[in-house]
This record gives sequence, structure tokens and C-alpha cells, in this order.
Amino acid sequence: MTIKSDLWLRKMVEETKMIDPFLPELVREVDGHKIISAGTSSYGYDMRLADDGFRIFSSLYGNEIDPKRFDEDSLIEPELRTADDGSRYYLLPPHHYGLGVTVETFRMPRRVTGVALGKSTYARTGLLVNTTPLEAGWTGRLVVEIGNFANLPLRVYVNEGIGQILFFESDEDCGVSYEDRGGKYQGQTGLTFAKV
Repeated sequence: MTIKSDLWLRKMVEETKMIDPFLPELVREVDGHKIISAGTSSYGYDMRLADDGFRIFSSLYGNEIDPKRFDEDSLIEPELRTADDGSRYYLLPPHHYGLGVTVETFRMPRRVTGVALGKSTYARTGLLVNTTPLEAGWTGRLVVEIGNFANLPLRVYVNEGIGQILFFESDEDCGVSYEDRGGKYQGQTGLTFAKV
């Protein structure tokens, strides 16, 4: 199993629509304004945070978080703000954890698994993006789990890069894919909370 390049990624998207919408090059500027990079890099893809479905955990309405019986009341929807340059962002308070969803929908082929990681630009400001697998056969918009470990509020920009996915291809099909076993997050189209 090897990590796959930008050339492979463009070919796979053309043949299988593995990422939609897809940015074939790394984008660092939109309409004359700098953005946190998004799109295809040398050995990966910088996924973007969507502007729908972002939530932050809050103790205002919830008493605890139970992954077996998830209480949506433990989450609040923050205000979507606009910066001076027109870019939009959510403000993640210090030492808070949030859930968002990618702009992109992923369709993982049977021989391919992805690993989502954080971006160094955000890591250097205190934002941690949880490492998440995109299993062979999984389809959907990826839920991104992020934490602000800084002592200050942190801007989390939408429609800009939030993390990177590395793709690995096996030389053989897996016996049972995520789709085959009826994975609980198969086909998610928006923010999906913890399930058992």
C-alpha cells in the first residue's frame, strides 16, 4: 500500500468522481484574497470546511456527552461572521470543540483508504483537526472534528482548507468494505452526530 500522488488523484477523480466538487490544483487565493489553501497538493487533497452545519459543544444546554445516546442539545450553532476582506468564518471559543462538515463529497473506491489530518497553518494557531479514516467503500461528506487548544478565540474559515487527506491504494480489494458492512455513517450528506 503506497501513498498516492496528485497525478493519481486527478486520474481517479476523472474516472470515478472520487471527490466532488474537486479542485485539481492547490488554490491559495480567490478573487484577489488569500485563503487557507484548498485542493490538490503533491500527495494529498486539502479539504474545505462547509458553511452549513457547524456546531460547538456547550455546557449551557447539555450535562454530559454520551456517544451511545448523543444529545444534540449539547451543541450550539455559532454565528457565521464576515471578515473585512469578505471571507466568512466561525469563531471557536478557547478550549472548545466543534463539529463541521466538508464542502466535498467523497466516494472511496474499494481499494482506496484515506486518512484526514490537520493543516499546519491551523495547528500553529492552536487548532487540532482530529485524525479520521475514510474507509474503502465509504461515501459521504466528511464530518470534521476540531478543537481550539489556544487561550484565545480562533477563526475557523469556511470554504477554505481545514485539513488534508492522504490517499492509500492497496494492490488487492478488501474482503468487506465499509459499504458492504452497512457502515453507520455511509451516505451522510451533512453534519452527522455520534452513533452506535
